[in-house]
Amino acid sequence: MSEGERFKSPSGTHDVLPPQSARWEEVLRLFASRAGRAGYGLVVQPVFEHLEVFRRIGEATDVVQKEMYEFTDRGDRRMVLRPEGTAPVMRAYVEHRPAVPWKVWYAAPHFRYERPQKGRYRQHHQLGVEAIGTDDPALDVEVLALAVEFLRDVGLRDLTLLLTSLGDATCRPAYLDALRDYLAAHEAELCDDSARRYRDNPLRVLDCKRPQCVAVTEKAPALFEHLCDPCRAHFQLVEHGLDTLGVKYEIAPRLVRGLDYYTRTTFEITSGALDAAQNALGGGGRYDLLAEELGGDPAPGIGFGVGIERLLIACDAEGVLPVPPRRLDVFLVDAVGGEHGGADSALLLLDDLREVGLRADRAYGGRSVKAQWRAADKSGAAYVVMVAPDELSRGTVVVKDLGTGEQKEVGRDEVGAWLRAQIEHLGEGG
Repeated sequence: MSEGERFKSPSGTHDVLPPQSARWEEVLRLFASRAGRAGYGLVVQPVFEHLEVFRRIGEATDVVQKEMYEFTDRGDRRMVLRPEGTAPVMRAYVEHRPAVPWKVWYAAPHFRYERPQKGRYRQHHQLGVEAIGTDDPALDVEVLALAVEFLRDVGLRDLTLLLTSLGDATCRPAYLDALRDYLAAHEAELCDDSARRYRDNPLRVLDCKRPQCVAVTEKAPALFEHLCDPCRAHFQLVEHGLDTLGVKYEIAPRLVRGLDYYTRTTFEITSGALDAAQNALGGGGRYDLLAEELGGDPAPGIGFGVGIERLLIACDAEGVLPVPPRRLDVFLVDAVGGEHGGADSALLLLDDLREVGLRADRAYGGRSVKAQWRAADKSGAAYVVMVAPDELSRGTVVVKDLGTGEQKEVGRDEVGAWLRAQIEHLGEGG
């Protein structure tokens, strides 16, 4: 970069600045609350892992073949920036052997080298849960319902839960053979990518959106026709549980997620407010063999991930979760300065306001009282508290409601509690 040229964020990344970042805080708060009420605890993990952890998600997947950020560290170890959330959580489970069922949630950046698009970044941020240690279909129901209910907590309504079963090690091999044979007979009709990959990963052809591939796969064998009795029974119990909870869904026989570790229950949640090509808000499914593939004892699991960036685009499309209108509760104006101990009074009062839970700030740099009031008006605060000489001598401060323009004196020692009560009243819609 030449001298004087300004740096920018790398291609495929973005900065999230206030006040937009307040929406991220609210999304995280809602997710933590929803997951916590279901018994999930926060797990915090490294941003990078050993390359071998992610090779378990499927050597034939685009993630492993083309999209991972790989590097060699100074110890000559092959490392990768985490492209997804499930494999690292399972690695942690295998390493630390916590009691089961192990139910955790995460909020983390993920990295994939792909062409940046709206809502699709090379560094994107994901919320997710993972529940490991049981293959009970009731847990599938819990995880699916949690995903849908969280999105409704955010305010989204135009949602579709797509549901399928990808079978297991008993029934899927026969299906893959049947699908591979069918695709071989129609190889000339497939796009170049599908024609190249179908022998190694025929399921991915079902996910191709090119018209010629869609036309071919519409008549392809369906996995539902090849489910073994245990997989069919498991899926029926998942359906029954969702029906009992009133969670609406659509059966999507050709739904394919981009990672090879999925077994049995697999799902995706889409937004009708977004373009069809980029309408998936998140998804997940079972991964009952992943623990063994990472060197652990058998440990079935299920989870999902939701992309925050795509989620917020859907919120914009539906007109929900707006940027909060107010960043501060109180702005302090110091009309005394260094006289009569005014600087110390302002410093102590600001600290007291924050200690009672108020979002409070002030102007800095010795600005004039007039300039401080201008800053207060721009701050978006609900109230201004002014420390002034006459009131200071009486043990009071001036409080102004910036919404109504009303002004009154309040005792210095009572102002924090008084303002807290007013702010809580505003929060209740009063």
